[in-house]
Amino acid sequence: MKTPYDFVTIALFAAIIVLFLQRSTGRTEDPHPLWQYILAPLGCAVTNYLGNQEMHLAAILVLLATLGYIVAVLRPFTRGAL
Repeated sequence: MKTPYDFVTIALFAAIIVLFLQRSTGRTEDPHPLWQYILAPLGCAVTNYLGNQEMHLAAILVLLATLGYIVAVLRPFTRGAL
């Protein structure tokens, strides 16, 4: 782990894993299909790749798009069933 992108994307990936595990073991059924959880880590991977290639503007834009996707689609700050 050499760049800030490594740390940011690993932390975001870990948060997505925790969100998925929390929802998959919850009392209510998760309303999100599995493919919706796969898109966010792909965004993390693209962000990390672009950052490591020193394409900083593209990496930041993809990171912001990934964060927007997580907030808009996966809604990590809601409680209970959606």
